[in-house]
Amino acid sequence: MTRSDRLNPAVISILLLAFSCVYVVNATPAATSRRPQARQTAEAISTRVTVTDDFGRRVTVNYPPQRIVSLAPGATAMLVAAGASNRIVATIEYSDQPASQRSLPKIGTVGAIDMERLIAARPDVVIVWPDGNSPADIAAIERLGIPVYRQEAATLSGIGESLRRLGRLTGTSNVADRKAKKLEEKLAALRREYANVSDPLTALLEVWNRPLYTVGGKELMSDALRVCGARNVFADLPERAPAVGIGAVIARNPDMIIAVAPPGRGASWLARWRRFPFLRAVRAGRLLAFEDQRLSGLGPGVIAATAALCRRIAALRARPESKSAD
Repeated sequence: MTRSDRLNPAVISILLLAFSCVYVVNATPAATSRRPQARQTAEAISTRVTVTDDFGRRVTVNYPPQRIVSLAPGATAMLVAAGASNRIVATIEYSDQPASQRSLPKIGTVGAIDMERLIAARPDVVIVWPDGNSPADIAAIERLGIPVYRQEAATLSGIGESLRRLGRLTGTSNVADRKAKKLEEKLAALRREYANVSDPLTALLEVWNRPLYTVGGKELMSDALRVCGARNVFADLPERAPAVGIGAVIARNPDMIIAVAPPGRGASWLARWRRFPFLRAVRAGRLLAFEDQRLSGLGPGVIAATAALCRRIAALRARPESKSAD
């Protein structure tokens, strides 16, 4: 279904209202007194709570929410880590980490949500990724009256707190808090291990090859490089994922090139760089294919992926004059 085939917000609102009326009719006995109705209303009010999301917005939900729709792969992985995997009723394409979530119904892509299918999922709350999801889609969901929770950890240090906030939203704080503590301990150990790197190598993080895309300094992968004692050669760029030219890479002349590629494609991405033997990264053999998809997934697995990346970078640093690519 194309965007033009989708229902417009006005029609969606009418459908949602109709669904709500069906729920009320089915839930209301044929004959009831006013007193039980008042008691039911009071109970409904008492089970609504307000939490704060990762962007400081207050979100009021039925507590605990039983039907959650996640509109980002990272958010899906975070919900699983928080102990709420059995509440996720739908997500989007490429939400396949962890593998247990691959069978969930998919209601679109990160940039284009099928609103009809979202409504059919009857969510108590929708978890969105503000920097990835379409602002128009997010606004449409809010107009429908569905609670929207914005989730994203901007730094590795922020993953633990983001996880705790999701635990408060889903009523699984006992699980989320324990997981957050373990992740923070792992991150602290990584920082200690690589804290004494005296001369950080500069790195190009190649996240797509044609056209060439990298990441700016505000992206989580750039933070991962810092933990490993390296530095993003394009850290000064404000965009999350800027397109850059070959000439810009040559001008900045990174010490190493890391192809953060889909599985099986890293070697071919790196092969193109061997056409420029005067680059420091090529001359020293510091070409690294890194295909652990958790690094770019924005979920809790990014910390384990960072640990693996740090080990690979440390190995490159130990043999600076190597003539062969890793």
